[in-house]
Amino acid sequence: MKNGYIGTILRVNLSTGSIAKEPLNEKNANDYVGARGLGTKYFCDEVDPRIDAFSPENKLIFMTGPLTGTLATSSGRYNVVCKSPLTGTIEASNSGGHWGPELKFAGYDGIIFEGKSEKPVYLYINDGVVELRDASDLWGMDVFEATHALEEKCGNQFHIATISKAGEEGVLFAGVMNDLHRAAGRGGVGAVMGSKNLKAVAVKGTGSVFVARPQKFFDVCTAARKQLAAHPVTGAGLGQLGTMILVNIVNGVGGFPINNLKDGSFDTYADDISGETLVAKHLIRNKGCYGCSIGCGRRVEIADGEFKSKGEGPEYEAGWSFGGDCGVHDLGAVCKANFLCNQYGIDPITMGATVACAMELFEKGYITEEEVGFPLRFGDATAMVKATEMTCKGEGFGKIMGLGSYRMAEKYGHPELSMSVKKQEMPAYDGRAIQGIGLEYATSNRGGCHVRGYMISPEVLGIPSAMDPLVTEGKAATLKVFQDLTALCDSTGICLFTTFGQGLPEIAAMYREAVGSDESDEDILLKGERIWNLEKKFNQVAGVEKDTLPPRLLRETLPEGPAKGKVSELETMLKEYYEVRGWNADGTVPETKYQELGM
Repeated sequence: MKNGYIGTILRVNLSTGSIAKEPLNEKNANDYVGARGLGTKYFCDEVDPRIDAFSPENKLIFMTGPLTGTLATSSGRYNVVCKSPLTGTIEASNSGGHWGPELKFAGYDGIIFEGKSEKPVYLYINDGVVELRDASDLWGMDVFEATHALEEKCGNQFHIATISKAGEEGVLFAGVMNDLHRAAGRGGVGAVMGSKNLKAVAVKGTGSVFVARPQKFFDVCTAARKQLAAHPVTGAGLGQLGTMILVNIVNGVGGFPINNLKDGSFDTYADDISGETLVAKHLIRNKGCYGCSIGCGRRVEIADGEFKSKGEGPEYEAGWSFGGDCGVHDLGAVCKANFLCNQYGIDPITMGATVACAMELFEKGYITEEEVGFPLRFGDATAMVKATEMTCKGEGFGKIMGLGSYRMAEKYGHPELSMSVKKQEMPAYDGRAIQGIGLEYATSNRGGCHVRGYMISPEVLGIPSAMDPLVTEGKAATLKVFQDLTALCDSTGICLFTTFGQGLPEIAAMYREAVGSDESDEDILLKGERIWNLEKKFNQVAGVEKDTLPPRLLRETLPEGPAKGKVSELETMLKEYYEVRGWNADGTVPETKYQELGM
């Protein structure tokens, strides 16, 4: 095909060992774009939402988008789709690096894994040669060990997506790691992969991705790159300081949660774990994914001390979860914990937030030093790293933390101390100080999540225009547009960070010229709305809990900072949100909405 898609899907039945190549469903590709949307459409058509996430009936879908592997800027993205064992929602976990483009170069838009293998296996893809191979000798290896072992077996030109022990043993927030440090990190997709006895996917391709209108595509991509280069966030800030640039910015508006969201300001300690300090003391170089013009990745070394180590990251979310959320301001400890998450394939947002929850449980006397094995107090950097390592390795109290904060807190009779939505931990912004992000957490189709409608852009960064973070007016309508646009962006195969410097006109233009469409910008955005409603429909049938926030955000006021005295005014925003979505007052989707969207 010459329209951004390759035209072929791999279907791998792990129970029987059969591998089939089938044509891409072009109608669904048109209606749901690719990556997140198309993977979700395949999944919803083939899987009952009420299945157990760890049953063989739960399929695991790796899907690229029509812009993945093209000249479009930052076009290295792919999604892993399944039912999440952490939340019970539909999960589409997004990753960058080079693995996604390589799959397309090998001749495939996506892979659908079905069933469960009797023994550990990995999938070998070398252009047209596709084989399931024994992975018994790889089982138990961490991400780095497995990647290097497969490079030795297959060749160092192969790109590897793999799980570690955490995924093998069912840690509910284990991810799929590719290219060593890139992650489809949220929702437990790695645990689903482990439940299927699938260790890795090794891929090498020598083909290309063709587009429908090459010269026009080149022109719009060139213009988009220039636009990103000229923008202060995508052209300077993210490249110079990475996403950790947000630490001091978010702390400045009183929305940087500390000590399991008991407060929203880290006083004088925020700068200790900021992007500025990371660059000044520990950065080796920055790094980008395939086709990236931003380069927000960090190659970092802690040269000495208790936490001496080297690796990639942390991103802002991990810097917060292991830092402020745990009351820790030792940047070496924060980096060390993040490196462990990369090595063992663990979501650092859930991991750090679970440690923070455990610290509050310990502080209140609900868990004991005897159970944990050591004191687990806010601000104790050594204890934070040790708790993380125990969870990564499945040792002692780490097995309980491997359930995530909600199930852990529920076990001790206090689920209200889990700062999660639909059992997934909220990221690094306080919904009391930044009202719109609280609405996003509550309505996110995969539980607590910031990248399904990044309201921090208008509320904190003033992009594309500034909104007061403390007010509720207009937040529902803005969030709806952000969520639909994000669904579209995720599905094309480009990086969400590009939307700091470009919007619907640029994304729609690249999509149009790649696939050969003459649809308007509005028609293309409608695809994002269709994806959002499809995800919501799955969750409704699956019986996912209602849209809400932890009691702390709804009832406990922020004690200090610019947002002192504020709680989340969720109910006010939620009513308006359902109205602008065209949904029922209880948050369910009427059949007329599906008909309106042509679903």
